[in-house]
Amino acid sequence: MRHPYGHQWFSTEGNPLDPARILFARDAFDRLMNDVIRREGFTDAQDKIAFVGVSQGAIVALDAVASGRWRVGSLVSFAGLLPPQKIPAVSKSTSIFLVHGQADATIPAAASALAAAQLRAAGFDVELDIEMGVGHTISSAGAQKALFFLQRSFSQFDHAN
Repeated sequence: MRHPYGHQWFSTEGNPLDPARILFARDAFDRLMNDVIRREGFTDAQDKIAFVGVSQGAIVALDAVASGRWRVGSLVSFAGLLPPQKIPAVSKSTSIFLVHGQADATIPAAASALAAAQLRAAGFDVELDIEMGVGHTISSAGAQKALFFLQRSFSQFDHAN
């Protein structure tokens, strides 16, 4: 859906965090990612892909990785949450960085703390950064930390080439 502030994966009317809405967005997310990955030549190199999402983008990316549908190299979530779900026993090779503003009035920072706990319990390597005084946005400090995380996560590929 087109939205003045970016792509909207599901409606925010009523209960925007209804798990059914997130499940409904799965097909569109998977189709888009498959198209981009095929076009960019990463079909056989998903471990060299990073999903980076904000708000709804973070929600659908976390769902994609936690559900076992996508095994990308890294995931950065800004102001997201993990929909309630059983996390399957599959390879947990995706490294995950959750960044959330403590002053977020749209999705409380506790949502990322809960997601971190769920993902760690399922065997994922997860880092969590709650930023004091930051709302539902990407701060410059959060963006810089995400860049360092991605550089660290993908440094193994620099040495291999």
